[in-house]
This record gives sequence, structure tokens and C-alpha cells, in this order.
Amino acid sequence: MKDYIQIGIEKGLISFNEDKSRIKYCYQGKERNYNNPEEKVQALTFLQLILDYNYPVYLIRLFVPVTMGSEVKEADIVVYGDELCLRPLILVECKKQEVSEAEFQQAINQAYSYAFALPGEVKYVWVTSGIKNEYFEVDKTQNTRNQLPDIPQYGVQEIANYKYVYGAEHLPKEDGKQRFFDLSVIDQADLTRRFKQAHEALWAGGQLNPSEAFDELDKLIFCKIWDERKPRKMGEPYDFQIITISKKEEKDEHKRRLKENDNLYNRVKALYEEGRKRDAEVFRDNIRLTPEKIRTVVSYLESVNLGETDLDSKGRAFETFMGSFFRGNFGQYFTPREIVKFIVDVLPITHDSKVLDTSCGSGGFLLYALNKVRNEATDYYPNYKNDAKQYAKWFPYWHDFAEKNLYGIEINEQISRAAKMNMIIHDDGHTNVITSDGLVSDAAIKERTGNKGFEYGTFDFIITNPPFGSNIRQTEQAYLKTYQLGKKEEDWLAVKAKAGDNTRDGQQSEVLFIEQDYLFLKEGGMLAIVLPDGILTNSSMQYVRTQLEDWFRIVAVVSMPQTAFAANGAGVKSSVLFLKKWPKDHTEELESKKKSFEAKLLKDADYIAKRDLWDREIRQKQKEKVDSLKSHDLKSATAIKQTQAYKEWNAELLAEYAAKIDDLKSTLIDNYLARKQKELPDYPIFMAIAEDIGYDATGKKTAVNELDIIGEELKKFIISLDRI
Repeated sequence: MKDYIQIGIEKGLISFNEDKSRIKYCYQGKERNYNNPEEKVQALTFLQLILDYNYPVYLIRLFVPVTMGSEVKEADIVVYGDELCLRPLILVECKKQEVSEAEFQQAINQAYSYAFALPGEVKYVWVTSGIKNEYFEVDKTQNTRNQLPDIPQYGVQEIANYKYVYGAEHLPKEDGKQRFFDLSVIDQADLTRRFKQAHEALWAGGQLNPSEAFDELDKLIFCKIWDERKPRKMGEPYDFQIITISKKEEKDEHKRRLKENDNLYNRVKALYEEGRKRDAEVFRDNIRLTPEKIRTVVSYLESVNLGETDLDSKGRAFETFMGSFFRGNFGQYFTPREIVKFIVDVLPITHDSKVLDTSCGSGGFLLYALNKVRNEATDYYPNYKNDAKQYAKWFPYWHDFAEKNLYGIEINEQISRAAKMNMIIHDDGHTNVITSDGLVSDAAIKERTGNKGFEYGTFDFIITNPPFGSNIRQTEQAYLKTYQLGKKEEDWLAVKAKAGDNTRDGQQSEVLFIEQDYLFLKEGGMLAIVLPDGILTNSSMQYVRTQLEDWFRIVAVVSMPQTAFAANGAGVKSSVLFLKKWPKDHTEELESKKKSFEAKLLKDADYIAKRDLWDREIRQKQKEKVDSLKSHDLKSATAIKQTQAYKEWNAELLAEYAAKIDDLKSTLIDNYLARKQKELPDYPIFMAIAEDIGYDATGKKTAVNELDIIGEELKKFIISLDRI
């Protein structure tokens, strides 16, 4: 991206005071407040007129007085056609970048009123906010607006009906001939503003709600990216731009605009259909915008080169825009970037790894995995941008990973589409992002999507932050009974097994995701999962922890602060668990040994016999008590059992034996834990507590991120696992 301000300083066109609060236009000798948002746009436009359009600085006047009836106003910039600056040629109206679509249209009206008020024949009007530009040919003899794709450069008499062409910088330059422009790389903040303002322009009129507008903007961004990827000859115009029709072809202003809009609509629709053939999962429905609305969006994005814009910048821009729109209602779909980065950084993911997120939300984990592989590729091919041979090796290195090895499942269709677009923005990786309940079987997923990659036992890494607290009920989801953790846990200290269906009435979604992730992992594969601390600490969740021990080698537990998800609307204290799937025979051996421990402890303690004896003692004592009271009160046994005296006595009796049973159970559990600790394989577990993770409860950045330090140590620990 050209740094106009720096070039302007170097060429002596502008200068600044020490704190850059004041700008001076050197030739004009005028000094202005640079903190004014409109002044920043005006300075940029002034420099573009000189550096891009080649107008001599002496033909440009700033803040030109315009008499409007009894008032005197100022036109921001006027470019003159003569050295005496008597014949105004171009009038430029500058607005701040954050101007709304309605305000921009008002600015066009204002610019026209200035053009008609200025003496002489103003031939062109340029209205700009820095991120949106519209150009017009002015005819004072007729009250019409002939929109142009650009203003003429210095010395150019005839303008083409398009502005942006592929490889414009390599085309020969000829005096008096129009110079075309190629697409420009812009920064994150500028791109974020364009996304936001295009979105607002779609819904502000009330025809679409913000959610529908987001979906439609997604489709057009998809078309924009697809247009950039199309092969083109040097100098061939892009399709995703406003291409005008001359007055010679259509005199009527209204009909001319309708034809331009229809042509644009057809070009965009063709792009959409061409891209959709390659991946029907990206967008299933058609573009639902009017041609005029499409024109509005195109006006914000036509000049931008999304393909060449830095991956992190455009990714952050889309996520910032997406986050500002979705986070209020869909905060749970966004895992904070610091946590995502920490998890992906410490795992040894490579281009050969098969990676899955079973509840991928907006795709944050997948994007970081993709970028990790891309960075790995650039380590091997550092000069890929300037070396065709290196590029040929580098591109498949990460692109094949994105296309074949990166998978995501998201239940919310709108968020799923956003995740796909997020991946497309990052140069692919969307093919294997599907809309589905992440807890249905792999067979059900494959049948519905036709994607054979979602196969149990095939993934090297699963990185995920499942939804917390959703209760999956058997009456609503029949698949609950297929989960081991969807069944009532077996109590080895229970005297009698309960008959009938042992499926739970319901189970927390995060618990079921643990099992689903276990099923998707291959042996030796690693799971990094964000879980509520209740699973790690609540006594009622011991059966889950026991199952975790059987299924996984617990690699690490990293505790997050209470505020980790507060900015996203969740206050649940959580931790990140890193787990490595045991081989099947090892799991079976663990389960067998535990059953053996339990059986031997029960036998050595004569547990069943003692429980039977105590049950008989209770029944005998209850009978003796009833017989004693019957002989005294001459009441029936049933009547006696209903008396307050008997109920109090019986409660004390049952409490006495319950205490005996609890003492025996406690002893057996202690013996079981001691036996397990002594005889089962022991291994080190990485434990850490992060109190500051780079942002506070409101999401505001802080100076310290302890996850960086923890991550470096955990990375070393994971690498050393094979040696432990």
C-alpha cells in the first residue's frame, strides 16, 4: 500500500508539527487541524491528485470560497484547467471515513450545489470518504448526473468506462491516454471500516435485518475473492467493479443507471455461480440483493485487493467486523484469540496433521492451525514471493493441508457460513467446514454431507471449545443412548444392579463432546479442549474423570482466570485440558485392572456379606421394635409404623447403619485409590495457573499475557512426551 503521507512529506507537498496535530499544505501555505477526521481524507485526496493523477500542485486550490446565496461556504478541493486558476475543472468533496451511506449521498448533493455555484464550467465532481469514491461528469446546461468510473488524469480527455484492471502497473504509459489502476492492498482498520459500512448500507434502509445483511455481504465478499482468483490477461478489467455506460449509448440518466446495475448484477451472479459449483456448501441459497444494493457494496470493495492483503490483517478485519455484529447474540461462538493462539502454538501441528474442531464456531482454531502450517511453509520456502520455483513448492504445502486435512463442524448455520467465509478470507480451508450437530455419529455426518473425511479414529489433533451447559436430553436427541457418558455410571460399591434402561435422562453437552472427540481421534492423537472446572472438581463428575483416565493420558491442565470468557458473556471458570489418546489395548488393560482391584477389595473386605448382614440386622431390629410396640399399644404393625415415635426411632437406626456403610465405603475407596496409585502406570502432568491472559473482563488488552510463558514451557513438555 502506497504511503501517500510519507511521500508527500518527502516531496515537500505537506509537513506536520511535532505531535502531528497540525498539517501544512506547503504550496498553498495553509495549515489545518489534522485531528479532524475529514482533514485526513482531504490530505490523502490532495496527494492522490498529484501522485496518481499527475496534476501539478499549482493547479490545485484548497478550501475555495463558494457563494451560496447570502452564505459563503468552502469547497474542499478545486482542480483548475488553467495556470491562473480561473477555470475550475474538478471539484472534490471530502467526508470522514465513517460517513454513512445516507450522509455520502447528501455529500454528493452538496458537491453538485458547489459545482453549480462556482463560476465557469466545472466538468467533474469527485466525492470521497477515503474508502468510498464516486465520480460524476457535470453539465451545467442540464440537471443530470452522469456517473463515471473515475476522473481524468492530467492531460487526459477521454475516460474508459472502467477503472480497475489486472496488472495495471505493467501497462505502458502514454501521454494523453488514461492510466488504469490495479487493486490496492489496504490495512486492517481500513478493511474493517469497509466491511462495517457496506453491512450498514445493506440494512439501514430497513429492507433487510442486520442478520440477513451479514449473509448477503458474505456472498458478495465471496464473489469479490473469486473475481480476484480468476485468470486474466494483462490489462483485462475486473468484473467486481462498477462499469459505466456512456451517454452516447443511453441518454436517459435513470435508464443508464438501471442498465449499469443489471450488467453488474449479471457479472456478480456469474462469479457466484462459478464459485458455488466448486463448493456448494459455502452458500446454498441465491443472492437476494437488488442490483442497486449490489452496486452499493461493490462501491466499498471494488478497489481492494483482498488476495494480496496481509493474511493476518484481512483475517483480523473480518473477525473484528464479524465479532462486532455477532458477539452480542452469539458470544459463545468466539474463543478469545489469546486462548486460541496458546492452544495451537503448543501443539505440534504440521502440514501432514489431520485437524478437527467439533464445535468450530467462527473458525478461530482452524484459522490458527492453517496459519501455523503456512508459517511452517515459509520457514522452508522463505523467498516464495520472489521465486516461482519456491512458490510452486510452498503453495501445495499449506493449500493441501487446508483442502484435505482441516475440518470443522458447527451446528448454527449462520455462524457456519461465517466460519467458511473466514476461511476463504484466509485463502481457503473452507471445504471441510460443515453445518451439523457436532454430536451425531460420523456415519450420520458422512451421509448428510457426502464428506468422507469425518471418520472416527482418523484425526491427529482436535482443538475445540465446546458449548457449556446445554443439557442434551434423551427425549430430544436419541443419540444420547449411544454415548458411554450418556449412560448412568456403574457403582462398584452398589449391592444390587438396577434393572431397566440405564440411559441418563440428560447429559451436559461438554461431557458428550469429550467422548465424541475421543472417537474422532486416532490412537496417539491429541485433544486440546476448554472445559468448565466443575468437570475437574465436582464429586458428581468423578465418573467423567475416571473415564478420562481410561481413554487419555492427561498431558496438561492449564487453569484460566474467572474472567477468561466474561467479555463474551460467560462467567464459568474453566481450564484447558491437553489429552493424548491411549491405544485401545492400553485402555482395555486399565479398565481390566480397575475391575480387578474393585473385585479383590470387595472380596477382601467381605463387602457383600457385610452389607447383607447389616440389611438383615436392620430388618430384625425393625421387627423387634414393632412387636414390642404392638404388645404395649395393641395396634397393628402398619399403624405402629405410622407413629411419630417409630419414625424417629427408625431414622436413628437407619442413620447408624448408613454411617457404618459410609465408613466401609470410604475405607474401600481409599484402598482403591492407594492400589491404583501404586499399581497403575504413573506419569507426570503439566499443571499451570494463568491469572493474566492478555485482556481483562471487558476484553480490554492488558500488558501481560502469562499464556506466552506457560506456552513455551508446555511446548517443551509435549515434545518430551515420547521420551517420558
